Amino acid sequence: MDKQIAVLAGDGIGPEVMNSALRVLKAIEKKYAHNFIIKEALIGGAAYDEFENHLPNETLEICKQSDAILFGSVGGPINEQQNKKWQNCEVNALLGIRKEFGFNANFRPAKVYPELSSICPLKEEVIADGVDLLIIRELVGGIYFGKHCYHEENGVRAASDTATYTESQIESVVRIAFDAASKRSKKLTSVDKANVLHTSKLWREVVERVSKDFSDVNYEHMLVDNCAMQIITNPSNFDVIVTENMFGDILSDASAVLPGSLGLTPSASFNKEGFAMYEPSGGSAPDIAGKGIANPIAQILSTAMMLQFSFGLINEATEISTAVEESIKDGIRTSDIQDKNKEASSTEEFTNSVIDKIK
Repeated sequence: MDKQIAVLAGDGIGPEVMNSALRVLKAIEKKYAHNFIIKEALIGGAAYDEFENHLPNETLEICKQSDAILFGSVGGPINEQQNKKWQNCEVNALLGIRKEFGFNANFRPAKVYPELSSICPLKEEVIADGVDLLIIRELVGGIYFGKHCYHEENGVRAASDTATYTESQIESVVRIAFDAASKRSKKLTSVDKANVLHTSKLWREVVERVSKDFSDVNYEHMLVDNCAMQIITNPSNFDVIVTENMFGDILSDASAVLPGSLGLTPSASFNKEGFAMYEPSGGSAPDIAGKGIANPIAQILSTAMMLQFSFGLINEATEISTAVEESIKDGIRTSDIQDKNKEASSTEEFTNSVIDKIK
């Protein structure tokens, strides 16, 4: 298989964990006789240094010519946010690329590995049945993209934010979610606030209509406040969750802490044509950049998601995931997931372990 991949390593630990992911990808390429053409491009602060632009046209062109985007992280130290290099860096880079390619559906899995159950913030009895869920969030509609108004009324400050959804926006992401559920355990939870919001009433109506095309999927409606509670008290009850932009933003961040470290959580963003960008859920972590201790798992698993969803290479994706799990079982772990009384592995050591298991 010949595929071109736009690689946007970005800032902070981005280049380090991206290097790990590309080494793993190279091992897969060699073992299965694929040809992955890597096209590196600048984004975030790294792009600003050369172009004075967080998302230069040169980067967008490379992305447009590729079959998928593998993204690292962007952003700089908190105490340097006043510098032009870092001002609005994440907004310009992330929201800019989402808008450019129309990424409207975000996949955020959350899995608690049995060997790492001790670092999950929930009690052992709560996660005893296992946690392996996928949140699919609509990305380009809702209150984040509506009209925002800040004004005065009779000398009193007031503000308003408008949430708008069209039927087609909802249907697009709901179909993606039903399809994803059909390939997992065939269970889908649609989250809304239909007892209050008209956008949620429309959302629920669309889910009901689309469900008729997926008779093999068992689905349910759940109010967002109840869902937030259930993710904490009974996360094993969920498989695939689909919801609107703001609810998804909140719920996916809540679920991301369940594995015990953001370094374990990959993600993917898709547009209506199926083109996608894959990235870790965590940030650039500039405080540990260059120390060789960053957890590369999220970046490696993002690469596995790319192989699965964009290239249809299920066996190859599974082999990467299995190699990661086996490395964790062997106790080869970076400091964020290692037992306190054991020596932590470096970024390179963990990567080497994954590659050895693939070979």
